[in-house]
Amino acid sequence: MDSKDIKIVVTGDICINSLQWITYPQNSEGFNWQTHLNMHSILKPGESLLLSELVSLSTGACVLSPKIDDIEQTLSREFLRSTAELSLFSKYTDGRSKEKVYRVSRFLGFTGPTASNSKLLPIIKDDENADLVIIDDENNGFNLNVEYWPLAIKTLGKAPIVLYKLNNPNGSSNLWKHLESNHLENTIVIINADDLRSKGVNISKSLSWEKTAQNFLWQIENNPNLAFLAKCHHLVVPFGLEGAIYYRNDRITESRLYFLPYEFEGGLVNENQGRMYGLTSSFVAGLAQSIVVDNAKKELLAISINDGIRQGMVNAHKYFIEGFGKNVEETPFPNPAVFIEDKSNIIKKKHVQDVRIPCSTNINCPSCWYILKDKSSTNLAGIAYDIVKNGEEKVLNFIPIAQFGNLKTVDRIEIESYRSIKNLIWEYISTKNTVRPLSIAVFGTPGSGKSFGVTEIASSIAPKLIKKLDYNLSQFRSPSDLINAFHRVRDYSLKGRIPLVILDEFDSSFDGKLGWLKYFLAPMQDGVFREGEATHSIGKVILVFAGGTSSTFKEFCGKGILDENDQKQFNSYFKTAKGPDFVSRLRGYVNILGVNPTDDTMGDQLYIIRRAMLLRSLLERKVPHLINEHGEAQIDNGVLRALLKVPRYKHESRSMEAILEMSMLTQARKWEQSLLPAREQLKLHVDEEQFLRHMMHDAFYSEKIESIAIAIHDKYRSLNKDNIDYDENFIKPWHELSEDLKDCNRDEVKHIPEALLRINYDITSVKDKPQVKEFTQVELESLAEYEHTRWYLHRKDAGWSYGEVKSYKDKTDPAFVTWDMLPEEKKNKVYEVIKIWPEILANSNFNIEQLKFTCQCEHKSIEQGII
Repeated sequence: MDSKDIKIVVTGDICINSLQWITYPQNSEGFNWQTHLNMHSILKPGESLLLSELVSLSTGACVLSPKIDDIEQTLSREFLRSTAELSLFSKYTDGRSKEKVYRVSRFLGFTGPTASNSKLLPIIKDDENADLVIIDDENNGFNLNVEYWPLAIKTLGKAPIVLYKLNNPNGSSNLWKHLESNHLENTIVIINADDLRSKGVNISKSLSWEKTAQNFLWQIENNPNLAFLAKCHHLVVPFGLEGAIYYRNDRITESRLYFLPYEFEGGLVNENQGRMYGLTSSFVAGLAQSIVVDNAKKELLAISINDGIRQGMVNAHKYFIEGFGKNVEETPFPNPAVFIEDKSNIIKKKHVQDVRIPCSTNINCPSCWYILKDKSSTNLAGIAYDIVKNGEEKVLNFIPIAQFGNLKTVDRIEIESYRSIKNLIWEYISTKNTVRPLSIAVFGTPGSGKSFGVTEIASSIAPKLIKKLDYNLSQFRSPSDLINAFHRVRDYSLKGRIPLVILDEFDSSFDGKLGWLKYFLAPMQDGVFREGEATHSIGKVILVFAGGTSSTFKEFCGKGILDENDQKQFNSYFKTAKGPDFVSRLRGYVNILGVNPTDDTMGDQLYIIRRAMLLRSLLERKVPHLINEHGEAQIDNGVLRALLKVPRYKHESRSMEAILEMSMLTQARKWEQSLLPAREQLKLHVDEEQFLRHMMHDAFYSEKIESIAIAIHDKYRSLNKDNIDYDENFIKPWHELSEDLKDCNRDEVKHIPEALLRINYDITSVKDKPQVKEFTQVELESLAEYEHTRWYLHRKDAGWSYGEVKSYKDKTDPAFVTWDMLPEEKKNKVYEVIKIWPEILANSNFNIEQLKFTCQCEHKSIEQGII
């Protein structure tokens, strides 16, 4: 079916948009009015009138809708009107051109109709057999007036697809009750996230996609005001231009998040780019576009929605970019170019990623769900190696990445903390007549980059306005040093700058523990500092308190102290030092995670990704000649493994940077093991024994394959020596085994590391015998299936085949079947072999190390065999 044969009805509330803008005189000659500022105004269609034009352009189908032929001539005061002021704004934010277009600089409000109800218009040539019905319900009267509803939804027996765009989450309207009773199965509800928030629905914004998605799912399942939306078979919620959620509740109950990896909600549009009405309408037009195309292919509705969300996000972004054009009176609006795909598109459908939102996560646990975990089939170590080798742009193009100036992070906890700080700084800068400073605390181990992170965030917001000032409190000898620092801060504030004051090691001792805190209270609370009898205003300033003795906010507040007496002692001196008063004046804090794993290792397995991103950055900045023309880093696998896997860097990122600078790489073509600093020099920054063991891991393991194979065989013999059902060839001493069986055992050992990687474990060489790992039942089953499949392929290559009787001469075996077909008693034999691995590996000084990052919630589930 051609799209022109599809009938679409578009209707809903009617609004006329009155646009006003000012132009400057072009010359000083001509009539008097031509030499002054000129005020222009024009009327444009809004709400359902605009939506019908967008749908017509996007689909090319026959669109039946209300019409106003000449909006300027037929304008009646019976219609609702919206007035907006326009200005010229840069078309793009990336500086690709100096072209400017008109967008809304200020919405001036509505002008109500002369009557109590806004005038509505009938659908021209309405058709009860319409294939697709699109309704724009702005809660301006249409949902109450049945006579204006489309015939296709009022006629019994008709079942069109309905796109129901609404801005008021209210399940009591007559229109919704009608759709719920008669068309729920084929209705797709579209409501903007900001419209939900405006009605008191608590969904986080611009922190992380995971948190936004979890908040939404919790609200839709628990908020009684959204109970009617939870009944929707298909609910689509756009989050700005950058994301959307598809909540499906028909035969399948599932929610999916769609997002742009390098952007967060609101990130594509700067404050100095203006605004546009009709963004959700252009998104709906994209949904309609995909439904029309897929209808010709007779695709399922859910598949059409999946594609339509991507198309809608592309359309909405292009619609914003085009604005009202560079000449409002001459540029067509809406612009047909919005729906023409070309190479210049900044956002393309392929850029939009999607992921299923888990419904079992703990909304208060930020470690419960990472998109990185769900979107990658590779373990974290594999991703980390790939980042260093090929660059994050090629590897991390499917997960959320936050960038603030030169700072990049993929860690959800860091993203949420950094974006919270960015939001605080932005609000503070934007607020006028602020009398008190913005106080933020930053914690992390020395070398983790505490001041760097906040500085990059501030610079990404207002680099010309903010002036960074650094002070280390451990170097101050008296309060007068602090007063002198505040005078300098005040000087910059009086010059119209906003000082970003880094107060490093603010928690250092001064006349006792935390002795400096009491001197910060007045500046933090009242924005003043005292010098003798004089009181000075410090002005508009951002105070950043960087911890020197506490690596986390929790540690600073003493919340991790387990001993009751120690806790009481801490509370006493913390109160005496004015700790609670200081904390109450903070408006935010961030824990910088750095390149070392946090103490909460169960919740922090992403340290290896942080290390990889830093290492790749160091290679690009300090030794770019080691990056070839294809963007591939030339680094030995052993060196890379050691740098990423060594347990701790003694001085965080400074140590990683030092090891690179100490290596002889100036004339090198590849970072080989021989170019590393001497063992004694490595000791300054890492445990050199552990570092070298990681570097030599492959060699260590290769050397021990034979001994591990013998140990596994001997253990297996001892467990089954009295079992008459076992093949005597398997319980012979190692030296009596045939070479074929020895090779089979060696092949098993060679593939143990690969098997463990499949369940997100790695083996590492350690100096002392580690604790023996015990596999969960779920892990055991996964390993056993892998091991049987490996054995099957190994035997197949050796010429074996299925036979009812096992024969070494004929190379037949009744176990030569797939895992699913293997009898239970033979599966148990495979389980027994797998259970031997951890003990033998531990005896050979190999530790089984978890790669899969889990939170405490998930770890409990794994231990119980739930997941």
